[in-house]
Amino acid sequence: MAKLSLELNRYFFEEERSSDVTLAEILNLAGERIFGFLLVILSFPSALPIPAPGYSIPFGILMFILALQLICGRQRPWLPAKMMKASMKLETVQGVIKAGNPWLQKIEALSKPRLSYICTGLTGRIILGIAIALMSISMMIPIPGTNTLPAMGIWVTGFGLMEDDGVICLAGLLLCAVAGTLSTSIIIAVIWGGSSLLDVIKGWLGS
Repeated sequence: MAKLSLELNRYFFEEERSSDVTLAEILNLAGERIFGFLLVILSFPSALPIPAPGYSIPFGILMFILALQLICGRQRPWLPAKMMKASMKLETVQGVIKAGNPWLQKIEALSKPRLSYICTGLTGRIILGIAIALMSISMMIPIPGTNTLPAMGIWVTGFGLMEDDGVICLAGLLLCAVAGTLSTSIIIAVIWGGSSLLDVIKGWLGS
């Protein structure tokens, strides 16, 4: 499978496309490492430092479905036909790719197959699936601060899964753990009041 950054540029910039892009079209780029590819693509907009609005909830639902299938041991994902036909504007996709490809290329330069059993073994995939499911739930919560970092955790984990790179998957799991802790503190602060962990960190940095 070619580098994802090259595949995205070729497909969305070098070839003629219609004005809308469907999820089914994106699936055609996936090849054999379809789970990781889908997770990277779906988390991409929300994982950017300046995320594209409007995608955290629908893409979070899709990634939650994928995570459940990882936990159940499926080798290829199933998605409802209605979701496969879901589309977004080509200009939006191109804008996200332009903003995110420099970050993607940096991780591509570091990735290679290692500790692959984490990505291919049933136990490893169950652990990855649980982490991705929890982060997907966080992305679906309409509270500021509970979307971007969980999406980053999914993005890094998905990239490691796609490249059979267990080291990157472990880095993604660590990022998911941090994101989960921050998201939980934000939710608690919103419901019961008080300062979230994110507020405390901002206070430390500002002092």
